Amino acid sequence: VQLQASGGGLVQAGGSLRLSCAASGRFLAIAWFRRAPGKEREFVASINWSGSSTNYVGSVKGRFTISRDNAKNTVYLHMDKLKLEDTAVYYCAAAHRDGALTSGSSYAYWGQGTQVTVSS
Repeated sequence: VQLQASGGGLVQAGGSLRLSCAASGRFLAIAWFRRAPGKEREFVASINWSGSSTNYVGSVKGRFTISRDNAKNTVYLHMDKLKLEDTAVYYCAAAHRDGALTSGSSYAYWGQGTQVTVSS
């Protein structure tokens, strides 16, 4: 499984960005994680194969939306009302297990990351 994240950039606080993760190979669950400078990697959002189940970390609920297009093998993270604390490198990750999994250890495959910087 190979994952290619894109869509990061510089945005003002309150703005929006959409991240994409193009995937190849066979997998079921897929998720976004992030790592802010000087912090541990953090779960952001996940989605199961059918898209019927999602999970979000509390700090992004109501602002971020994860979705997937299985025909295009692509997962998206639409981020609204961005805050300074959303600044991080965002990684997509894929698993052979199904479900809206939240633990990083559940994911065997990781993309290279895309930088999101929110400015004031």
